[in-house]
Amino acid sequence: MNVTSNLKSITGDPKKAINKLAFPMILSMLLMSLNNVVDSIWVSGLGAGPLAAVGFVSPIFMILVGFGNGIGAGANSLISRFIGAKNYKEANNTVIHTIILSIILSILFPVVLLIFLEQILLAMGAGEVLGYAMEYGVIILIGTFSQLCPAIFGSIFRAEGAVKKATYPLALTAILNIILDPIFIYTFNLGVGGAAIATVLSSTIALLLLVYWLVIKKDTFFSVTRENYKQKFGIYREILSVGVPASIEQLILSIVSIVNNYLITITAGTLAVAAFTATWRLISIGIMPAAGVGTAAITVAGIAYGARNYDNLKTVIKYSAMLALAMSVIVCVIFYVFAGPISFIFSYSSTSSDLSPLITDTLRILCIFLLAIPFGTAASSVFQGLGKGTFSLILTAIREFLLVIVFAVAFIFLFNMGEHGVYWGINLGAIIGSLAGFICIILYVNKLKKNSVKHD
Repeated sequence: MNVTSNLKSITGDPKKAINKLAFPMILSMLLMSLNNVVDSIWVSGLGAGPLAAVGFVSPIFMILVGFGNGIGAGANSLISRFIGAKNYKEANNTVIHTIILSIILSILFPVVLLIFLEQILLAMGAGEVLGYAMEYGVIILIGTFSQLCPAIFGSIFRAEGAVKKATYPLALTAILNIILDPIFIYTFNLGVGGAAIATVLSSTIALLLLVYWLVIKKDTFFSVTRENYKQKFGIYREILSVGVPASIEQLILSIVSIVNNYLITITAGTLAVAAFTATWRLISIGIMPAAGVGTAAITVAGIAYGARNYDNLKTVIKYSAMLALAMSVIVCVIFYVFAGPISFIFSYSSTSSDLSPLITDTLRILCIFLLAIPFGTAASSVFQGLGKGTFSLILTAIREFLLVIVFAVAFIFLFNMGEHGVYWGINLGAIIGSLAGFICIILYVNKLKKNSVKHD
């Protein structure tokens, strides 16, 4: 296989490689997050009930996207390590195994989740808006393939440095959904179900573009052919060794989101859940710079580790964290200063006018969360790039279960802070947990380098 210019650009200077991969990724992720915000904006026009229903389904939706991103991270990590070791044949074989795995998961997940959807929603506290939540959730689950496969296929293109092919479909999804949302919700009068249809349809169109590039046009570094495929269960094991822990991380985040929704419900009611849902969609936008840099770091760290270049690996850790932090500070300031005007976009109708002051208040507290994320993301991404998904999972579990929830419960019931206790629990848990994770990855790589010198 001939090494392409894309591949050369991500196997050299790690700072340049991160920049090449991260900035287009950030743009597409921002569009995807904007897509989620637009969903909330249009649904909020139906009232606080439908918006809260979308909030209850969101953790389940996050699980689907999280598994896609997790398996994508596992594939990206393994492919990148093979590239760093210049074993292109096995890298290509991993690509084909990744595609097969994505098809299997796209069939398995909706079958399981649809059976238990109503019970899950009731357990989350969605009883008041169960009808809306079921209407939205069933459609989203039927379209699971449209959420899983693009995330996984995109990781293949990122691993070979074809960043445009990895990001354009995400941007297309966001743009299409922004256009289709009002049509299906209001023009076709499908309500909250229309928002779900628009989401699935727009993602499906983007998926078809990815399939066209990989399977039909075949203008990529990797070639998806029968001749390049050799069944190796060890490849599935390696992908899943990173992908499953990464997916469980997203599951943990979803469970914590469910717990947070429940805590807010019992302390402040459905209106506060709606405000938190809207605010968290905004925070999701603010996270995107760190997430984009972290996604790039998986590839670049994997290549450095495959080549056993530990100096480059240390550069990846520090540069990715500082780059993400600089962008996160800017977003945090914008959110704090303009929280009032921003909140108005969720309260433009008479049925949602009460949301504006609640969203303003919530956003000014939760924007602090953005300052912690770059350090935690850098740690998790590099551990995943090294193929150490379990380490990343442990750090996330400690941060979310042991810190965020414990602090939230303490602030609510010991200090009588109401829903604000949840928000400050999220902030404090993220700050302590992320800094601890960052220290862990630095110490781990220093140990790798020290052991490498001894063996040499």
